[in-house]
Amino acid sequence: MRETIRLHWTDEALLDGLASGSDAALNQLYQRYFPMTLHLILSNNGSEDDAKDIFQEALVVLYERAQDETFALSAQLKTYLYSVCRRLWLKQLSRRGRFGSLAADELNESDELLSTDEDLTEHERRNEQFDLMAASLAKLGEPCRTLLEDFYIRQLSMQDITEKFGYTNTDNAKTQKYKCLMRLKRLFFSDYQE
Repeated sequence: MRETIRLHWTDEALLDGLASGSDAALNQLYQRYFPMTLHLILSNNGSEDDAKDIFQEALVVLYERAQDETFALSAQLKTYLYSVCRRLWLKQLSRRGRFGSLAADELNESDELLSTDEDLTEHERRNEQFDLMAASLAKLGEPCRTLLEDFYIRQLSMQDITEKFGYTNTDNAKTQKYKCLMRLKRLFFSDYQE
């Protein structure tokens, strides 16, 4: 049986495809979402093989959920998979003894579903805030945007920023950074309330 090639897969189409055993849907899930799992695992004491194992387990969880006709995503599929991978990796670290008692306490089997839902909600909220912050930063304009990016993202020192922007001393650069930060904060909260 030959599968139809889709150019754009919606979350629902991916779930339906996974539930029906579609290789194309499975390949699409790997292409889209394995890189974020790989990054998560590599950033948290894991290897590429660990990431492959965790992602495979997460797909099994997703497959089982997709088989249940009453299952409905309460978040984006990406967010759901990330949360499942994160919880599986925390459990794995706990088993290996690399995470201490906090992970063991946090990962009680009885509240795993509740915790996953809470993780999804929190992750969605953070994503919305990051998107809003990126939009506010784009509205900020120059030189404020570059100054804040240089300090917070590129982690340049105040001395480097003073030289780059031609301020007379680091105190003037700090004052300008503060003013830019306050402008960004006003933009963010005015957008946040809309």
